[in-house]
Amino acid sequence: MEKFKLTIFDKYIFKQVLGATLVCLLLFIIVWIAPETLVRIIKRLLIEHISIFEALKMLAFEIPKVLAKAIPVGIMLGSLFTFDSLCKNSELSIFRGVGLSFTRIMAPVLVFGAFLSLLCFYVNDQLIPLASARSGEGLDHNAHFVYMIKNPDESPKQAVIVSNFTRLGIANLIVLNFSEKNYDDVSTFKSIIFSPFAIKTVNNWTLREAKRYVINKNGIYTHVEDIGNYKILKEEGQAEEVYGLMKNSTRRDRSFTTLEMYKYIKLLKSQDYTDECNFMLAKFYQRFLHPLTCIIFAAIGCLLGFSPPRSQRLVGFTAGVGIIFAYYITLPFFDMLAQKSVLPPFLASLIPIAIFIATIFIIKKIRDL
Repeated sequence: MEKFKLTIFDKYIFKQVLGATLVCLLLFIIVWIAPETLVRIIKRLLIEHISIFEALKMLAFEIPKVLAKAIPVGIMLGSLFTFDSLCKNSELSIFRGVGLSFTRIMAPVLVFGAFLSLLCFYVNDQLIPLASARSGEGLDHNAHFVYMIKNPDESPKQAVIVSNFTRLGIANLIVLNFSEKNYDDVSTFKSIIFSPFAIKTVNNWTLREAKRYVINKNGIYTHVEDIGNYKILKEEGQAEEVYGLMKNSTRRDRSFTTLEMYKYIKLLKSQDYTDECNFMLAKFYQRFLHPLTCIIFAAIGCLLGFSPPRSQRLVGFTAGVGIIFAYYITLPFFDMLAQKSVLPPFLASLIPIAIFIATIFIIKKIRDL
């Protein structure tokens, strides 16, 4: 137990790393937000004449979206700067001279990284979805949604096309009823139904003021008839499932809580949306694996900061920035591999983490610690 006792060295190193990390976090957030977000907010101030309070709210809602990326970057650069300063001032040599191993010196930084890992998970799981919802992201969608219903033989039976949907309702629906007569290269319709809006219930979608465009067996339009209310998606649970697919189809993965993402993945799997399911599954695993980068980057920062007193500081910082850049630029690549079923989603999420864990041992060997 004596080995893990909190010492004055731990408090000193923790205080140094904490201060450097907070500065790096602040600088990263400012640099990330400044170019695009500030310009967009200023445009709304000048053109739409929104209030200063609304502009500040918009700015505040952007911060959590950046924070999840900023935390691992901040701890790496903070620990790198701290250990570089300890080396340059010969303080690290003093610590090792009194019997502290390099791993023991790193211990308070790794504990701090573990705390930041929990914070990073909380930001991804709760703060970012909350900020996305409050800022209106993913709520109103002037976008198309298409849902295909098939016969047991996989031939098309009915297609539901929604041209406009918002949190307030479903508008401009087209329902294509396919004919049982199919050709080798095309399927024909027996009718096309249009409705200006629909009401969703637990058991179905009810199309209001619907019109039916009747098509004969030769594929020729014959006449239009008013049919009033027309019900679709009447099978058990189908109305809710399709509404869930539609409402989540244009949401970004960051706007989901972890629980919401898990439920959406189950829905995608039940509807055989393989590509989208694999992509969201990879993002789901990243929710748990990405926070570990706080510990990994903290260790890498300590190792890169360790150098002889007269060595160049630029080398360690350049390597640190390169590692950060490599991590974030490879994530979309592995997401694509998971989406296209080239790699299992869990493996696609794990490989970047495994690479940087291996980097720790490589740097440790190079530095001869």
